[in-house]
Amino acid sequence: MNLWMDDLAEMFELDPLTAAETDSLLRVARDVAHRVERKGTPLASFLLGMHVARRTTDGSPRADALDDAIALIEARLPPVPEQP
Repeated sequence: MNLWMDDLAEMFELDPLTAAETDSLLRVARDVAHRVERKGTPLASFLLGMHVARRTTDGSPRADALDDAIALIEARLPPVPEQP
């Protein structure tokens, strides 16, 4: 998957994802899928990417913009369901 993602980033003329970015994105995607709704995951990912794009256009470093976007999503997630 990493090679395909690197190729995709190159096609979009973007820097490839770092290992930390990949881990963070997969974690927040999992949380959206399990705590909101699975089909909301790609939609939330798109909105997250749009937020990061806007922030980086305004001069923020990509890592800071991504951290901010993830924090905003995490703040909106419903509580973790209790285990029986």
